[in-house]
Amino acid sequence: MAKRIEFSRTGGPEVLEFVDASPVEPQAGEVRIRHQAVGLNFIDIYFRTGLYPVPSLPSGLGTEGAGIVEAVGDGVDHLAVGDRVAYAQGPLGAYAEQHVVPADKVVVLPDGVDCETAAASMLKGLTVQYLLRQTYRLEGGETILFHAAAGGVGSIACQWARALGVKLIGTVSSPEKAALARDNGAWATIDYTREDVVERVRELTGGEMCDVVYDSVGKDTWETSLDCLKKRGLMVSFGNASGPVEGVNIGILNQKGALYVTRPSLNGYADTRERLESMCADLFAMLEGGEVKIDIAQRFPLAEAGKAQEALAGRQTTGSTILLP
Repeated sequence: MAKRIEFSRTGGPEVLEFVDASPVEPQAGEVRIRHQAVGLNFIDIYFRTGLYPVPSLPSGLGTEGAGIVEAVGDGVDHLAVGDRVAYAQGPLGAYAEQHVVPADKVVVLPDGVDCETAAASMLKGLTVQYLLRQTYRLEGGETILFHAAAGGVGSIACQWARALGVKLIGTVSSPEKAALARDNGAWATIDYTREDVVERVRELTGGEMCDVVYDSVGKDTWETSLDCLKKRGLMVSFGNASGPVEGVNIGILNQKGALYVTRPSLNGYADTRERLESMCADLFAMLEGGEVKIDIAQRFPLAEAGKAQEALAGRQTTGSTILLP
């Protein structure tokens, strides 16, 4: 028997149960992975609360993990038993000691990337890859605003932006998080609990404002983010930490300067095996080259997944958090 986290109803962290689970044999095109580490992400909370629907209940949770291949289904030729691997787009159920995943979503880890680093960075790192290199291909010299700059995605974005020669202004909620974001490469920080974000962006940019705003917060920061853009700037809304953006009058984009808006996702970019491999190669190169270092600031036992989610939702975490089976 193996252990996994599952829930039979949506709600708070208390709905998560640590239960026994019989190992499942991989079918054609699948592999079974024995996890060494599991990634914790805000999207997991969306599924637990019901903001994002699950296929059925009871349901597993989590989409990201890293470990060792222990069984291979028919037709899989790019993976073998014993390979160190990781994935970020698995079916729900990564909060587990073992998980069966479509093989085309799994990549072999290079020697310079360990399983804990991979579990802490696959979803977040690939998110930063598509945000900075595809949604808007930053070339250097741009000024951008990135919300939650001390979080898991933000910490990677600060480093990647610095490597690209981009001026990243990061929003944070405390002096400690501001220091962390600056250490990671943020050009400037704004403590939104004490400062007016729009006015500080205006001061920092000499009135020019930002080429791009990257917003994972959602409802609470929508208007502020739009007001931080220069004319014809791009608003990238890629998360809903405060709730989804709703009831938007598209005419406001014209009123605020002929702005552009996009709502991307990892699945929208890593939608083919070729694109996934290319994005992973970019991320792994940044990790192995030292331009991006992953700060695993919190480690929780798998059985304490609820506590880990509480800490994440309560803004009590910095960097990345992983669960250890």
